[in-house]
Amino acid sequence: MAEPFFPSKESTLPFWRTEPHELDTHRSTPELPKTCDILIIGAGYAGITSAYHILKSLEGKGSSPNIVLVEARQACSGATGRNGGHLRPAVYSLLPEYIRNYGISAAAEVAAFEDTHVRTIADLVAEEKIDCDFTLTKSFDVHSNVEKAKAAKQAYDELKANGVAKSTIDGLIWTDADRAEECGEQGAEPANQHAGYLTVSQFRSVDRHNGKRGKIHPARGICSRIVVPPGSKHPPLTSSYGLRPEGVGLDYLIPRNDGSIIVGGARSRFRTHREQWHSVTDDSTLITPAENYFDGYMQRNFLGWEDSGATVDRVWTGIMGYNSDSLPSVGEVPGREGCFVIAGFEGHGMPVVYLTAKGVAQMVGDGVAYEDAGIPLVYKTTKERLESDRDDYA
Repeated sequence: MAEPFFPSKESTLPFWRTEPHELDTHRSTPELPKTCDILIIGAGYAGITSAYHILKSLEGKGSSPNIVLVEARQACSGATGRNGGHLRPAVYSLLPEYIRNYGISAAAEVAAFEDTHVRTIADLVAEEKIDCDFTLTKSFDVHSNVEKAKAAKQAYDELKANGVAKSTIDGLIWTDADRAEECGEQGAEPANQHAGYLTVSQFRSVDRHNGKRGKIHPARGICSRIVVPPGSKHPPLTSSYGLRPEGVGLDYLIPRNDGSIIVGGARSRFRTHREQWHSVTDDSTLITPAENYFDGYMQRNFLGWEDSGATVDRVWTGIMGYNSDSLPSVGEVPGREGCFVIAGFEGHGMPVVYLTAKGVAQMVGDGVAYEDAGIPLVYKTTKERLESDRDDYA
């Protein structure tokens, strides 16, 4: 009987995969080796960076473990090649929840960890001469709902007052509605922070070892590319955005150097249609309630874009890993010596995966304890988390 959570054989075509890399279908051996020192399941952001960090740590040591990296489809063909490419720490928007559930110290640790990724990835791109578009910029978080904007402002003020992740919070600036035109978005109250965006990113990983089944669920998301005709007259976009519309969810947006715009999200359209996204592994079709969501998006949401002629170039779907307790699951799986997991980033892997993978590589290659690997403690996979009845998506 076929396993229920394997990727679908066919898939929608994301913009990032319209020109596949030469390694897209690379296979180093005709047959899978019968043995190896390290097996990595999933050739997405998490799997590839885990392999990178293991090999990097062994440079100059004269030996290298035998590593096998396997992927169900093509390299970076899951969520890694299907997201919005937005390296954007979710500082004030998620920290209040972390403070309530885990305390100020844990929240500060997560904030600093995410914030570090922006400069770390910028340095990596330069050091390894990675062929990609990477732009350091400011990012606006825009609230359309007045009450939610007030709640966000209160959280922002509380975080500053408590001194949580001071270096990170100091990079946030609150802009009230009377100055909203500074961000170019219609009828909103924005806050902004530093961010980056990268054209290859994110990942999909659903760990299915005993003990993990039922904890991490596949969840389908949707994204688009919008283009504008040559000579179009509209204000330039120089920042990335997180737009919080009426209702639920977050839309994310990045302008590209080629003039196109990547927009993803649309959860306000399909969040209540659970059968369209929760426990769905099929990325070959669009999410029906949201398939036309991005039509006229720039005209509806940005000042001066009403006559821009911006149109949707393509829309695609991808499958993320959602953990039952809304936290990533990282580290050695309890009761399974030598088996490590790095999964459940819920579509927020960009400012989390790279350094998480570095920490896991230290655990695998050097026997470093989780507590010494530089990963937030709340991400640790524990027996208590695995046995918990908590399910934030029930």
